Amino acid sequence: MGSEDWIELKFRLADGTDIGPSKYSPSMTVSSLKEKIISQWPKDSEYIPLSVNDVKLITAGKILDNNRTLAESRLPVGVISTVHLLFPPPTLHKKSGLGDDAPLNSFHSFKRGLRSSLH
Repeated sequence: MGSEDWIELKFRLADGTDIGPSKYSPSMTVSSLKEKIISQWPKDSEYIPLSVNDVKLITAGKILDNNRTLAESRLPVGVISTVHLLFPPPTLHKKSGLGDDAPLNSFHSFKRGLRSSLH
């Protein structure tokens, strides 16, 4: 596969920072991409997704379907596409017993870990 055959994605987090870009095969499914993201998820993060359904990938205003390939999702080849990475906020874990700033600190910890693992 030549370099023009890869789909380049950068992931935009909720705070507006970007991770990437990284190259992926057009034949990769959205579910497989999410599995890769989850496998590289920072283990010290307060929130760790348990399945691909815990992560949403959005581009061009559409949530990407887990069963489609990146090509079927109409992600262009040869340009960098921005994909918004969304997940439930860490505040859903009410048993943490941490202060009000814990979700924000957890998010920044997650962001640092994910950024280093996707490069």
